[in-house]
Amino acid sequence: MPHSAITEPHPFTVPRADTVLAAERTGAGAPLLLLHGLTATRRYVLHGSTALARDGFELIGYDARGHGTSLPATDPTAYAYDLLGDDATAILAAAGVGPAGLVGQSMGAATAINVTLRSPHVVRALVIITPAHRGAPSTDLARWDALAEGLEQGGVDGFLAAYGQPRVPAAMIETVRVVMRQRLERHAHPEGVVAALRRIPRSAAFPGLAALEQIAVPTLIVASRDEMDPEHPLAVAEEYAQRIPGAEFAIEEPGHSPLAWRGGRLSRIVGDFLDRHGIRAAAART
Repeated sequence: MPHSAITEPHPFTVPRADTVLAAERTGAGAPLLLLHGLTATRRYVLHGSTALARDGFELIGYDARGHGTSLPATDPTAYAYDLLGDDATAILAAAGVGPAGLVGQSMGAATAINVTLRSPHVVRALVIITPAHRGAPSTDLARWDALAEGLEQGGVDGFLAAYGQPRVPAAMIETVRVVMRQRLERHAHPEGVVAALRRIPRSAAFPGLAALEQIAVPTLIVASRDEMDPEHPLAVAEEYAQRIPGAEFAIEEPGHSPLAWRGGRLSRIVGDFLDRHGIRAAAART
């Protein structure tokens, strides 16, 4: 694979009608938009890996509204998947890039599908990492509300108390709690995360799983096994793979940590997928 010189991340902001999104771009080449999960930030898609930026791709990451250093929406109810999708297309427009690969994890995966179905002209390929959304509002809103209340009233400690003990093997519990704490401490405006926790689970990114059958771009599903990542059921990832025409599927070997948690390994898998479908070569011709 050809290598391009990696550049330092170049930060930029994108004003929206009700918020300002904080973003950055790294590298040069075929553009990839990184979309993170609920309560995460742009760092937690590839976990700091710059491998793709060294290998001829431009990484465009941003913090979703109310997350990281992006401002909260002026209306605390303005957190829904259509708004997240509109934010994503606004980031691409501000970056001035053509059709891009969308690389989304969890909430970001659902957002990427929302963009693909509503604005297919801006999407060249999809990488869906540990999906959990079934195209309908959550069936466990009480839990999301409890997490929001915990964060609002008790900060990070309150969130962790509301979350309870992670449902992972005993040897991993403390590691998962440390990562959760580090992730939550990255938010400049916790009230925005609180609002997102209350509203996003009440929205739908797309109208049911059957809508996935309309996707017509190369797609890779990166799943994780339930014993290590029960929040993102393997069954959901498998159904995505069955529904999306021609979708490819990747998962870690039994007993290993999820691919979604290993930025370097995940980047190699994503790069190989994109190269099999000529994404970098197509971008070079445009």
